[in-house]
Amino acid sequence: MQIIGPDLLVFGVDDVPACHEFLSAYGLDCADYTPEKGGTYLALDGTGLVIRPRNDPSLPLALKTGTTLRLQVLGVVDAAALDAVEAELSRDRQVLRLADGSLRTQDDQGFELAFRVTTRKPLDMPGEKVNAPYAPARPANALGVTQDMPAKPRTLSHVVLFVPDIDGAVGFYRDRLGFRITDTLTGAGPFLRPQANPDHHTHFFIRTPPYMQGIEHLAFHLGGPTELMLAGSRMMEQGYESFWGPGRHKFGSNWFWYFKSPLACNVEFDADMDTHDDDWAPREAPMGPEASQAFLMQWRAKWAPGGGPGGPKG
Repeated sequence: MQIIGPDLLVFGVDDVPACHEFLSAYGLDCADYTPEKGGTYLALDGTGLVIRPRNDPSLPLALKTGTTLRLQVLGVVDAAALDAVEAELSRDRQVLRLADGSLRTQDDQGFELAFRVTTRKPLDMPGEKVNAPYAPARPANALGVTQDMPAKPRTLSHVVLFVPDIDGAVGFYRDRLGFRITDTLTGAGPFLRPQANPDHHTHFFIRTPPYMQGIEHLAFHLGGPTELMLAGSRMMEQGYESFWGPGRHKFGSNWFWYFKSPLACNVEFDADMDTHDDDWAPREAPMGPEASQAFLMQWRAKWAPGGGPGGPKG
């Protein structure tokens, strides 16, 4: 199945204005916001989030747990890939072909899914370049950081879901949609990537009791760790609460910084994720700090050596 990954995640939330302020601070571009109806929030390649009031009649029905995630819209490479998804899933469930050509159905855990030919726009933007001794990547006089440099989300990276039935969730995405397991945290669950995306994962499942089923966090890719540190620092300066980070994961190698959000889930900045092909041999490690992070740092307000705020005296 030539699936790329999430193009859009659709939410039904309790506080639309608070979500608008958070996602605007996070760096997504708002297309059509109103306090009454919500809006669409896009990364630079056109992937993103749709926010609606929880009781909006246009939304799919919520899970019994009341999770705010109401729909995942997965992009595929072309019309033939869309037809292949329809043929496969129609074997044992209802798959609706909508007027815009997209498909609508549910996965085996009851999460609402849509599939469409992706509308993401490939970006012609450089990634972060690092100067190493004897191997400089930036040309002379090109600065590695400036205080006002942009740090905007480039693309929707991944979604992490709480599921009560790990085997059922994995079986659907792996056996029916062709996702590959890249690594597994024992006691939690596996990371999966779709066939048409080399990223370490677009989905990660965490085993939980049925009453917790829903979304744990979502993430967008930035252009590198410097952008991540700047974006996260700007969120802190605007008063948003850090949940975890900044740091760097082991599985996936991606830099991370998670923030608490009014979407009723955490929202992550990430950067520099590993990519894999079908020659990759999946790893497994027990769930815990040693497996989940290579290192973890702590943000603090700026200080200057020699007596700046919070700094050493003398």
